[in-house]
Amino acid sequence: MKVSLEWLRELVEIDQSAETLAETLTRGGIEVEDVENLNKGFEKVVIGEVVSLTKHPDADRLLVCAVNVGQEELTIVTGAQNLLPGDRIPVALVGATLPNDLSIRKSKLRGVVSLGMLCSREELLLDDSVGLDRSKDGILVLPPTASIGENFGHYLGREDSVLDLELYPNRPDCLAMVNVAREVASLTGKKPHLPKWAEKNQVLFLPTTPDLRIIIEEKELCWRYAGLVVEDVRIEPSPEWMQRRLKAAGVRPISNIVDITNYVMLEMGQPLHAFDRDKIEGDIHIRAAYPGEQLVTLDGIERTLQSDTLLIADDRQALAVAGVMGGLNSEVTKNTKRLLIESAHFSSVSVRRTSRRLGLRSEASNRFEKGIDVSGTVATLGRVCDLLLDLGVGRPVALVDEIKHLPSHRQVSLSTKHTSTVLGIELKISEIQQVLEDLNFEYKENDGQFLVEIPTYRSDLEIEEDLMEEVARLIGYDRIPTTLPHGDQTQGRRTPEQEFRRRIRKALVQSGMDEVLTYTFTRAETDAQWGSAKHSIPLLNPLREELGVMRTSLIPGLLEVAARNVSRRNMEVSIFEIGSTYWGDEQPLQKLPREELRVAAVAVGKNERHWLNQPLNYDFYYLKGIMEGLALEFGLKLEYRVPENQSLLHPGRSADIYLKKQRIGFLGEIHPSLEKEWGLERVVVFELELAPLFAQIRQTVRAHSIPRFPAIQRDLAVVVAIETSADAVMDKIQKLGGDLLQQIEIFDVYTGNPIPDDRKSLAFSLRYQSLERTLTDEEVNLLNSRILEGIQQDFGAERRK
Repeated sequence: MKVSLEWLRELVEIDQSAETLAETLTRGGIEVEDVENLNKGFEKVVIGEVVSLTKHPDADRLLVCAVNVGQEELTIVTGAQNLLPGDRIPVALVGATLPNDLSIRKSKLRGVVSLGMLCSREELLLDDSVGLDRSKDGILVLPPTASIGENFGHYLGREDSVLDLELYPNRPDCLAMVNVAREVASLTGKKPHLPKWAEKNQVLFLPTTPDLRIIIEEKELCWRYAGLVVEDVRIEPSPEWMQRRLKAAGVRPISNIVDITNYVMLEMGQPLHAFDRDKIEGDIHIRAAYPGEQLVTLDGIERTLQSDTLLIADDRQALAVAGVMGGLNSEVTKNTKRLLIESAHFSSVSVRRTSRRLGLRSEASNRFEKGIDVSGTVATLGRVCDLLLDLGVGRPVALVDEIKHLPSHRQVSLSTKHTSTVLGIELKISEIQQVLEDLNFEYKENDGQFLVEIPTYRSDLEIEEDLMEEVARLIGYDRIPTTLPHGDQTQGRRTPEQEFRRRIRKALVQSGMDEVLTYTFTRAETDAQWGSAKHSIPLLNPLREELGVMRTSLIPGLLEVAARNVSRRNMEVSIFEIGSTYWGDEQPLQKLPREELRVAAVAVGKNERHWLNQPLNYDFYYLKGIMEGLALEFGLKLEYRVPENQSLLHPGRSADIYLKKQRIGFLGEIHPSLEKEWGLERVVVFELELAPLFAQIRQTVRAHSIPRFPAIQRDLAVVVAIETSADAVMDKIQKLGGDLLQQIEIFDVYTGNPIPDDRKSLAFSLRYQSLERTLTDEEVNLLNSRILEGIQQDFGAERRK
């Protein structure tokens, strides 16, 4: 928000310099980012009159010019050919530094002393709107009404300073000059002098019109819509003082009507828009756009609108994008004779969404996005009426006002005692009373307890702590003493979940894997493959197409990292990630998505050659061994079953992972058809949900004594059907072996001669041991026989000889 100090002085008494006022506002919580002196570069530039022009005695293209600058007559050498005696021109005196940083000093040109410089538009950084037409290719020639000796900055109306306010979302009220004036008044103790329409309970008395109705079809997106009908309109340039203030605020003057709407918006904070009344057919409708509806906006671009875009329309066509930009079909032109001036309250969410989608940002949309005072819509039109009548450019004849919702008045309690406790400073009742009076807030007080009426323009004040902040701002933050925090200190420690993640990370790193971090956003197609398209959450404004949805699986991100490394000849990739996946239970989201913590890994290639060991291939058994190490670390028993999704993983080199009969993830080699898409070969992956793992981990460490008695080892080889699962056979052996069977491992799987084609051989190593006595061969042989009989009965197994 750019604030003209000259304009501000009209609204409140200011006896401080621009820099001091900027410091006062910043200390009061309204940060001033910069102070701009509009007269910079014009301090030593005055208006002079060409007295005479004579040819330079020693140069064909130079002229010696005698210039009257008011107090004296100067001799200046110039090469300009567009000057005539009697012309009024800007003269840069010796010692001046122009806006283009050119310094002027006394000089001698071909033997003639030159005491300054005659200035062109380019040197003064001015546009074509300043000066006469023949200024184009030479010195800037001013109208003959320009006063000789007058400071050129004063002539341009630039003897002003502009405060650039850095406003935060909680203070949208300071996007209005009247509220900045209120803020200055409360911080300096001065009385503001505001237009009457900025005061409370102002009423605009105008009749309604029978030929125009306001129909609000989207009452949640438009709380109020008011229209001012103006006749006898005369389109012409706005007065110089208004143009000067608009330029200081960074707004380009266009015409008197458009300038009035912009001027009042800056002054009152309420965006306005002017329609040509004769181009409106029927009533005004505030409605949503039809699917595929198009509108040519004021910038001449035809825009296709989505169905959630709020429009202003008549009975036949759309007229404007609500709160963002008007349409070309209802534009005010030099032929306009009647106006409808809009003042409305639109949903900040709707305007923000539409503005971002269309790529249109304006002073109006900025105010709607941050929130405006719905109670000030008609009062703002009252200020428009005053300016129209004062300038004699239009006659207000009617007012239409449709209201769907007005917020109730807010009252907030404020305790003197509680405020003193929170701020850490002892406050008197009279001090808080003074603060509320400086803010011009109405209140009732009873024994240090205040009931404060919150003005409608201060939407940021909702709870007691908000008022405490106002007290702190106005009494001065420097009054709050500096104290060190104190309290009981406790030893920090990780939560069980944090410790669980740390142990997983440590175990995977110790197994030789590298940890990576990938984006939580990914491509929609790959996320649908590995995760859930039903639960994926699309982004409204993605950074790029490849990051269009929030991930429901970690695998796509890891595959991208692996593919990028392999393409750069890093052939040894063994990586993992511990991160959240995001699951939406409805579209569009009505609540925060569900987060599931997962661990996933990708491995491709083999480790580097070493003189001591053979290279290890990163295959199915490599990752399975790492997973078994994780299970051992946490005392878990994992089960491996045939995978449900055969399209992603290799049919013979993959498995679903179960824990206590619950599927918690998968492991396997990627299907060959998918490997080609990623440009990889023999890629193995796994992904596990961490919540079920955490729920089943062994929370306490159990210590076992070292057995005193020897163990007995037995090998058992059986032939079973080719489809029989080795895991099922091992489970049966474990049950039949009882407590004495301490360990069982499979060490061979064989098919081929002399085994029949529909059979396979499984060889197991069984380790028997008792903690109480030495086992005999007879006991072990009996257990082995019982185990063999059991698997023969359940699986039709035969002992291999």
